[in-house]
Amino acid sequence: MVDYLWIVIALPLGAALFNHFLGRRVGEPRAAVPAILSVAGAFVYAALAARDFFVSERASEEAVTVVRLFDWIPGLGATAELLWDPMAAVMTLVVTGVGALIHIYAVGYMHGDPRFGRFFTYLNLFIASMLILVLANNFALLFVGWELVGLCSYLLISFWYTRPSAAAAGKKAFVVNRIGDFGFMVALMVIFAAFGTLSYTEVLHEPGEVIGAGAATAVCLLLLVGAAGKSAQLPLYVWLPDAMEGPTPVSALIHAATMVTAGVYMVARTGALFGLSDVAGGAAATVGALTALLAATIAVAQRDIKRVLAYSTISQLGYMFMAVGVAGYTAGLFHLVTHAVFKALLFLGAGSVIHAMAGEQNMDRMGGLRRKMPITHLTMLVATLSIAGIPPLAGFWSKDEILAVLFAKGGYYTVLWGAGLLTALLTAFYMARQYFLVFGGEARWGEGAEPHESPRIMTVPLLVLGVLTVLIGFVNTPFRLSFEHFLAPAFEGVGLLHAPEDGFLLTALALVSTAAGVVGIAIAYLVYHHASEDTRERLLGRVRRPLMTWEHGYWVDEVYGRLIVKPGLALANWSAGFVDQRVIDGLVNGIGGAVRRAGGRLRPLQSGFVRSYGALLALGAVALVAWIAARGL
Repeated sequence: MVDYLWIVIALPLGAALFNHFLGRRVGEPRAAVPAILSVAGAFVYAALAARDFFVSERASEEAVTVVRLFDWIPGLGATAELLWDPMAAVMTLVVTGVGALIHIYAVGYMHGDPRFGRFFTYLNLFIASMLILVLANNFALLFVGWELVGLCSYLLISFWYTRPSAAAAGKKAFVVNRIGDFGFMVALMVIFAAFGTLSYTEVLHEPGEVIGAGAATAVCLLLLVGAAGKSAQLPLYVWLPDAMEGPTPVSALIHAATMVTAGVYMVARTGALFGLSDVAGGAAATVGALTALLAATIAVAQRDIKRVLAYSTISQLGYMFMAVGVAGYTAGLFHLVTHAVFKALLFLGAGSVIHAMAGEQNMDRMGGLRRKMPITHLTMLVATLSIAGIPPLAGFWSKDEILAVLFAKGGYYTVLWGAGLLTALLTAFYMARQYFLVFGGEARWGEGAEPHESPRIMTVPLLVLGVLTVLIGFVNTPFRLSFEHFLAPAFEGVGLLHAPEDGFLLTALALVSTAAGVVGIAIAYLVYHHASEDTRERLLGRVRRPLMTWEHGYWVDEVYGRLIVKPGLALANWSAGFVDQRVIDGLVNGIGGAVRRAGGRLRPLQSGFVRSYGALLALGAVALVAWIAARGL
C-alpha cells in the first residue's frame, strides 16, 4: 500500500475538484458527502499503510520508505517523492483523523450557507495541502505544501468576505505569513548552496560533514523565522487571533490539525540540522517560552470565546517549540497530537455554543448553559481539564513530558521550565474562567435567546473527540513509552533529549505541575463562580490596569501599525505617486513624446506628392555627383 501513498493526497484533492466544479449543482448536503468520504478514506488508507509501524519491530532502516512519483526539478534534487516514516504517519493520521471529524461537524455548522459547496472545496484543499507538506521528501515539495496551506488559510479565514473584518483578517494572515516565508525561502537557498540539493535524504543525513556550526545556525534561524510565521510565535503571532473571523470549523482545522502545526513539524523534521546549533535550538526554546507566557496572559482577559482559544493555541504551540528547541522532539510531537484532539474539541464545542446562542461570542452574555447543552458541556469540561493538565487526561501527560524534558536539560533551561510552569497555572485559570462564564452561574443572555443543544451531526464529533481526549494520553506515559519507541526510527542519528528516568523526580515534577493547574482552577472558581458579582467586580478592579493591557493584547497590533504598517503605507504611496507616476511613467512618456515629436518633424518627408519625391531624388542625385566629384579632385 505504501507504493500508492499518493492516494492519501489524491482523495481530498479529487473531492476539492469535484466540489469546485459541481458543488453548487449538487447542493447541500450532498456536496459534503465526497468531502467527508475522501478525508475519512485517506485516514483509513494511511492507517493501513502504517500498520507495520504498529505491529512489528522492524529495523530502523526498514521503517523509512521513499515513494518516487516522477521527476520534477532534478537539478535541485527536488524529485516528486513522498517520505513514509513513523513521523509522517503520525502527522498524516492526525490531519486526516481530526480533519474528518471537523468535516462531519461542518455539515451542521454551515447548514444554510449559500456557498456550502465552495466551503468544502476549500476545506478539502486545505487537507490535501497539509498532506503534501508532511509527506514531502524534499524541501521544495515541502515548500509547495507550505505555501498552499497559506493560500487555503486566506481563502477560509476570509470565507465570509462580505464582512470587512473577515476580509481584513484573511489579508493579515496572508501578509504576516509571507514575512515568515521570506526567511524560509532564504534558508532553502542557503541549504542548496551548501549541499547542492534540497533532498532530505542528502541534506539531513549527517549534515555536519558538509556544513559547520556557523552555517547550521544561520540556516536554522532562518527556518525558525518561517516556523514562527506558520505556527504563530513571537513576533509573527498576530495573525492567528484575527483568524477567528472565519467559520468555527476553519478555526478548529487551523488550530488543531493543519497550518499551525506545520512549523513544529518542520523543526522536528530538520532536527539533524538543529542538532548542529545550540544557538538555534536555544532560540527556538526561548521564543516558545516567551510566546507561551505572553499569550497565556492575554487569554486571561479576553471576552470572546474563540479568542480565548486562539491565544490558548499560541501558548500551547509555545510549549511545543520549547520541546523541539531542546531536542525533545518526541515530547513536542506528543503534545502536538494530544493538543490536536483536545483543541479541536474546544473549538468545536465553542462553535456549538455560538450556534446555540445565534452567533453570540461574548462570554459575558452567556452563563447557565450547562443545563441547556449537556453534551457540549460535558465534552468541553473534559477538554478544559485536559488542557489545564489534570491527570489522567491527555494534556497532563504531554505537557508534563515537555516540562520534564526542560528540567532535565538544566542550566538556563530551568528558567524556561519555570516559565512553562507559570504558563500552566495561567492556562488552567483562563480555561476554567471560560468554563464558568459559559456554563456556570445564572443565565446572562438577552431576551429572545433560546439556547439549545446542537444537532447530532455536531455532537457526535464532540463525543468522539471527548473519548480520545480521555484515552490518547496513555500512548506515552512514564510507565510505557509507546509513542517514543514508535517515533524512534524517524530520529535515527539525531540526538534526542528524554525526560529524566528517576521515578521520584518525575513524580515530584508531575505533582508540582498538577498543583499549578489545580491552583489556577481554584482561583477561577473563587473569582468567577463562588464570589458574588459585587465581590468579583471589586477583586477585578484591583487589577484593572493589567487586565486592560492583556485585553488589548499589550497593544502589539497598534505598535506594529505605527512602526511598520503606517510607514509602509507612506512608502507605498510615495512609490506610487512619485517613483511610479513621475519617474517610471515620466521616463516612458518622455521617450514616447520624443519619438512622437521626431515623427511630426519627419512627416513632411512623406507627403505623398510625386513631384516632391522627384525633386528630392534630383537633389539627392546632385548631392551624390558633387560628393563623387569632390573625392575625385
